[in-house]
Amino acid sequence: MKLILLQPYLNIKGGAERVILEIAKHYKAPVLTLEYDKTKTYEEFEDVDVNVVGKKVPLSNFLPYRASQGLRYGYNFYNLKIKEDYDVLNPHISPSEWIRHNNNRVLWYCHTPPREVYDLYKTRMANRSYKEKLLYSGMTKVYKTVASRTINKIEEIATNSANTEARIKQYFLRSATVIPPGINYELYENTSYNKYFLYPSRIIVNKQQDYVIKAFRHFSEMSKNKNYSLILAGTLSSDPEHMKYLEKLKSLSKGLNVKILTNLSDDKLRELYSKSTAVLFASKNEDYGLVPLEAMASSKPIISINEGGPKETIRNGKDGFLVNTEKEMAEKMFELINDNSLIEKLGKNGRNNVIRNYSWKNFFKKYDSLLSKVKNSNP
Repeated sequence: MKLILLQPYLNIKGGAERVILEIAKHYKAPVLTLEYDKTKTYEEFEDVDVNVVGKKVPLSNFLPYRASQGLRYGYNFYNLKIKEDYDVLNPHISPSEWIRHNNNRVLWYCHTPPREVYDLYKTRMANRSYKEKLLYSGMTKVYKTVASRTINKIEEIATNSANTEARIKQYFLRSATVIPPGINYELYENTSYNKYFLYPSRIIVNKQQDYVIKAFRHFSEMSKNKNYSLILAGTLSSDPEHMKYLEKLKSLSKGLNVKILTNLSDDKLRELYSKSTAVLFASKNEDYGLVPLEAMASSKPIISINEGGPKETIRNGKDGFLVNTEKEMAEKMFELINDNSLIEKLGKNGRNNVIRNYSWKNFFKKYDSLLSKVKNSNP
C-alpha cells in the first residue's frame, strides 16, 4: 500500500500526532506537512520520512497568528498537486483534506471538524477583539464554502468516535466509518499511588483545565489536611490565546497545591501516570480522548466529564467515573482517597478494557479494509 499522509503541522504532542505517527510507522508512509519542529513533537517522527512542503502566502504575515495559520494551511492544501506515485492520500487535521481539490483516492481521517469554526465558534469569538471578530467571521465563511465543495468529493471518511461521526454528519452531511485509535498499552504501568491527581492535556481553553482546578478546590475543602496535589501536565504552544489561558489557570490556582508542567517528554508523562492516585479529564465535548485510555493502561481510575468521546470508552463505575459537575468530580476524588480497594479495582478493570478493545492491531485491521476500498475506487 503506497500511502501518503498529510498534516498541517507537526509541532506539538497531541492525540492526532500520535495517530499519524502510528499510521506512518505501520505503512512506512511519508508525511507531508507545512510545519515541522522535531523538538516539540514526538521524537519518533525522526524515524519517519517527514517532508515540509508548501508555498509562502505573503498576506499571511500581516494577520493574527491563528488567521495566518488558516490562510497558509488552506491555500497550500487546496492548491497542492501530488506528483509522487501513490495508492491513497490520507489527510488528517483540517484543512489537509482540501488536498482532494487537485487529487483523488483520498481517505480523510477526521479527528474533528475544526471546532472554532463549528461547535466552539462562539466560545473562541468571545475572547477576541472587535477587529479580530470581523476577520475570523469572514474567514469562517470562506472555510465553510470551500469545505462544502471539497469534502463532497472525498472518497471515504474515517473518524475516531461516534461523537465525532455525529459532528461530521451535522456539519458536512457525510457519513464516516468509526475506527477508534489504539494505544501502546505495554508502555504504561502502575508503580505507586502518590498523593496527587493528574490531568494531562494541552494547555488550551477547550481542554478546560479551569474546570479541574475548581473541582480540586472543592476537593481540598472536603479533604482538609490530606496533602494531595493536582498536577496539570500538557503541551503549551506560543499561541497568544494559549498563553493568556495559562495565566488564567495560574490565577485560579492561587492558594491551592497545583503544579503546572509543560512540554514534558513521553517518559516523564508516563511516569506521572504511573505514580498518580487517579487521572482527571475535563475536555469540552472531546472528540475521542486518548487520556482516558492512557489512564486505564496505567491501571489508574479515570474521572471524566460526562460528555463526548469518553462516554464511549469509560465504563462508569467499572473503569472510573463520569461526572456532571465540578463538585461531583471532587466527591469522586474524595471517595477514592478513602477507599484503596476501589482504586485498585477500577484500575485493574481499566487495564483489561484497554488490552481487550483498544489495541493498534484492531485499528489496522479495520483501516486496511478501508484503504483497499479507496485504492480501488478510481483508476
